[in-house]
Amino acid sequence: MALKGNLQDFTLAQLLNLINLAHKTGTLVVESPNESVWVFFRGGKLAYAQTGNEDGSLINILHRTNRLTTAQYRGIRARINGMNDKELGLLLINANYFTQQDILTSLQSYFIDTVRRLFTWINSPFHFENDLFPPDDKITVRVNLENIILESSRQVREMEQLNDEIPSLEMALKFADRPNTNIHNLTLSSEEWRVVNFINPKNTIRQIALATNLSDLDIRQIAYGLIQAGLVELTKPAGSPTPSLIGGRTSLPMTTTQKTERVSLINRIINRIRSL
Repeated sequence: MALKGNLQDFTLAQLLNLINLAHKTGTLVVESPNESVWVFFRGGKLAYAQTGNEDGSLINILHRTNRLTTAQYRGIRARINGMNDKELGLLLINANYFTQQDILTSLQSYFIDTVRRLFTWINSPFHFENDLFPPDDKITVRVNLENIILESSRQVREMEQLNDEIPSLEMALKFADRPNTNIHNLTLSSEEWRVVNFINPKNTIRQIALATNLSDLDIRQIAYGLIQAGLVELTKPAGSPTPSLIGGRTSLPMTTTQKTERVSLINRIINRIRSL
């Protein structure tokens, strides 16, 4: 029987910590209204991760992690002829495109980023399956969970603060009216320049994030920095009704009874995981 729960009652950090301490092997499936994520663990270590609506092939991961240029990606993809990930990895190593460590590093980065995204999911059901494994032709890794838990927990706290400043990604950005400021004379990072290129009241912040391949946390950080610098302002999207606030904390503090019930639920889940 699979372990089931909801991240609203049992945080991902707590769940990963239990998987780590219990040296569990199996797949954690987390669902949202738009997508599902599968995270496979072997002996309590991160081994593989896949988002349902993304191309998780090795060639795509190498491109997404900037190991391959777009031209290289297209050229290799046109020649692999249905080759699976393990076969392609061996081919790339033998052809001196990459070392084995290069490939493993790219996979680790992609898998960790996939798990990090889950720390921003709040009201999402999950279940842990002991007998669900990635396909045999996929390359797995072994990544300790401790640093992922610590780093991602810090990001959750930062996200909560940014949510207060930018409560909805359905808002848009517009350049502030500063006649004496030439944005091209400013020192911005490459990611900030990418965002700047899409700033227009017609584009929501979420659309900019998708166009620039940035996570919710990254786009909020960049947008907040530009706002604090006085370069841009939040605005209503052109041609759209005023969006409702998303992600803001509107719930009332938990009562003592609610806290007790939550602790009881967590303890039951802990005991269930340990018994698997």
